[in-house]
Formats: sequence, C-alpha cells, structure tokens
Amino acid sequence: MTAFWTEADFDDHELVQVVRDAKSGLTAIIALHSTHLGPGAGGTRFWHYADASDAMRDALRLSRGMSYKNAMAGLPMGGGKAVILANQDKAKTPEMLAAFADAVDALGGKYVTAEDVGISEADMAAVAERTQFVSGLPVEGDDAAGGDPGPFTALGIFLGIKAAVKHKLGKDSVEGVHVAIQGTGSVGGGVARLLAKDGAKLTLSDIHMDRAEALATEIGAETAAPDAIMSIACDVFSPNALGAVLDDEGIARLDCQIVAGGANNQLRRAEHGPMLAKRGILYAPDYVINAGGIISVTLEYLCRNDKAPCDINEVRKRIALIPGRLEQIWQESDSSGASPDQVADRMAQELIGR
Repeated sequence: MTAFWTEADFDDHELVQVVRDAKSGLTAIIALHSTHLGPGAGGTRFWHYADASDAMRDALRLSRGMSYKNAMAGLPMGGGKAVILANQDKAKTPEMLAAFADAVDALGGKYVTAEDVGISEADMAAVAERTQFVSGLPVEGDDAAGGDPGPFTALGIFLGIKAAVKHKLGKDSVEGVHVAIQGTGSVGGGVARLLAKDGAKLTLSDIHMDRAEALATEIGAETAAPDAIMSIACDVFSPNALGAVLDDEGIARLDCQIVAGGANNQLRRAEHGPMLAKRGILYAPDYVINAGGIISVTLEYLCRNDKAPCDINEVRKRIALIPGRLEQIWQESDSSGASPDQVADRMAQELIGR
C-alpha cells in the first residue's frame, strides 16, 4: 500500500486510520474526509480487495462522497467511511466485528458508522453492543426511521429517475420509459419494483443472474448478461452495483439519454462527467440521488441520541426534496455549460467550507 497522502483521491482528509487486530484477523481502514458540518457519517464496507491500495482508494473516495452527500442532503453530518478488508472467502467473525467496534468507539464520536456492502443490520447490532456511534440499527414498527437503508435509498433514486425523465425527455411519467438496471440487490431491486409499478419497461442484470431472473419474473421485466447491460438501447441506464463503471470504455458503450442510479463513485475520473455531457447524456450526480439511505439512518441516530421518536414521514419528506436538488443542478448546468457533476461538486464544497 502506498502512502495514502500520495493517492490521487486523497483530498485533505482529516483522518485516515489503518486498524489492525492480529487476534481477530481484522484489517480495516477508517477515513474521515470532513467534520465541518458534524461527525463523519458513512457506512462500513466488507469486501475482498485484490490489492490493499484498492481498499485505501475506496475509503478515500467513499468518505469524500459522504461529505458531499450529507452536505447536499442538508444533514448536520460530515463525511466518513470504513472498509474492512475481507479475505478471499469473505469470512466474517464476531471477534472481527468486536475489534472494529472498539476502533470506532476509540474515535469518541468523530465517526458514526452504518451498514454498507457486505454488512448487515445484524452486524451493526453487534457493533452497537460495544459502541454508541452506530446508525441504521433495527427498528420496531413500520412508522419508525432507521433499519435497512436500502428501501429509502431506492425511493430517492426512483424519484430522481422520474425527475431526470421529466428534465431530459419532457415526460411527466415513467410509463413506457425503458430503464436498464445494473444490480438488483436491496437498492437496485427496490428501484426496479417502484419503476415497474409505474409502468416502466425494464431490463435487469446482476452478477448473480439468478437473482436478476427471479426479480424479472416477479415484475415482468427482461434480463441481460452483466457484460451487456451497459450497451442496451434504453432511455435510462441505472447503475446500482459497485462504482467506477463510467470510464472511457463504459461511456462509449452507453446507448441512453440519462444515467441515474445508486452506485457510489460512478465516475472513474473527473473528466468522465464532462465526457457524458459531451455525448448529450444527462447525469444525476450519485451522491445527490442516492441520499435516501443516509437521510434515514442519520435521522434515526439523531433521534436516538435525543431519546425522541423519529417519524418515518420526516424521512420521506426529506427524501422528496431530492428531485428539486437535482433540478437545481441540471438548470445550473444548462445555463453555465459545466457538467452536472462539476456543478454538484462546487455546491457541496461550498457547504463544507472548502
């Protein structure tokens, strides 16, 4: 692993900590990008990385994305992220989670963690046994904020796709609009179900094709192989798996008018946002459209600290603001000539004092 401060994605991060616990086998990275607006909030990713430098790059990029996401969502939280480096068989033990929880607790509230790829609600409940700085814990009742952030993320993306369709295609409905969805897990699957309910035409893909095929059968959609989904002729391409799919090759393959999905860090490099714009493809900046989950878990965390109930309607009210933020970005992009990602980055940087 190279020195993290020489990484291209190091952006004056306030803290980057490598956590090692030989007894449990834990190796993790906790990155705090900014605490200008409050404690750094962001999930923990449990993933097998072919190279440790890939894990560092993920932690740096994801924590910066959380700074921007929380700021643009109007939340009193900064940006942080953690990655736990899994071995090849992705074995996860209670001892490993306990050691990670102790590392989070040692930061004294500077970092508030939550679930992300490879981490479950049950894992977060285990972490919460050793530290209070956890959000997204299981909740009781259908009217309480918190729990699995996936459905809330999916709702924001669905509303964002509708806004993009109106802005780019001039349509007030997604009925008959063709959306190609990459990734059908908690978020992508939720987006697909919401779109299907409103009459969209869907093509689904996932690295686990049995999951995509089962969902397609359930909602009456088509499927495409993972290596073909980005080339599908459609109105909207919705990436909802891992990030960095919008690179030179990926953008060249696109046959769509809109890119709007929940994956983090969809643009591999800074020049890929303008490249999309040059092709006439409307882009929904990922950390704006996918903020539904962090809105839910942050409100749950704040309410729990205040020992007050947190109404799910407040979560939905805040998620309903996502389309307006996107429209503001697109209007400024149209008038200034800057690409939507550049406009969103400038807005977020101003909000975090950079």
